Amino acid sequence: MLTKSIEKEKAIKLRKRGWSYKEILKEVLVAKSTLSLWLRSVGLAKKQKQKLTQKKLIGALKGAEKRRKYKLNIVAEIKNKAKNEIKKISDRELWLIGIALYWAEGTREKYNSTNVKFANSDPKMIKLFLKWIQKICKIPKKDISFAIYLHETARERKTEIQKHWSKVTNFPVIQFQKIYWKKHKINTKRKNIGRDYCGLLKIEVKRSSSLTRKIAGWVEGICEDCGVV
Repeated sequence: MLTKSIEKEKAIKLRKRGWSYKEILKEVLVAKSTLSLWLRSVGLAKKQKQKLTQKKLIGALKGAEKRRKYKLNIVAEIKNKAKNEIKKISDRELWLIGIALYWAEGTREKYNSTNVKFANSDPKMIKLFLKWIQKICKIPKKDISFAIYLHETARERKTEIQKHWSKVTNFPVIQFQKIYWKKHKINTKRKNIGRDYCGLLKIEVKRSSSLTRKIAGWVEGICEDCGVV
């Protein structure tokens, strides 16, 4: 009983210093229910309450950071495993990838004079399409032109954005002079705003109406072979 009394007195002193139940239980080896019974009438001074609140906040932040790192590790593990499933891509596979990419993001054949046009804001997608159009479709650089679509809010960053797309595409800056300005408000729900916003890049292949029709035929062939009618 004497030992219990000493432990209780110790627990009360630690509590008054602003220790949490979890911290006290590491020093006083009793059941949590016993500790709660001992400390239910122990009031905390304002300073001790603030100290306890601060400890809880620090603990919560540490827990959140631990969960964030765990999630990042899981995501990285999944992505790395998936990435390793992609082996060396053949020219035929690149050909099919490009067809699907154009089908999703390219201009459809509506008129006989429709050129090949592709627009997107994702630098990797732009790079992939350019590789496809040059390597697979054998389009020379001189037949490729560009236009940038930007919101008015990015007008002061015009030169920076032109250099950005020049670096992405490996085409000279002079080929990015054509800019179309959007006057309506930028969607605030988008993530690529502020310094990350570089607008949308449209690629057009000159004198390519025949290629547009050929791509449409490739799409139809894929659909038929997959039983999609």
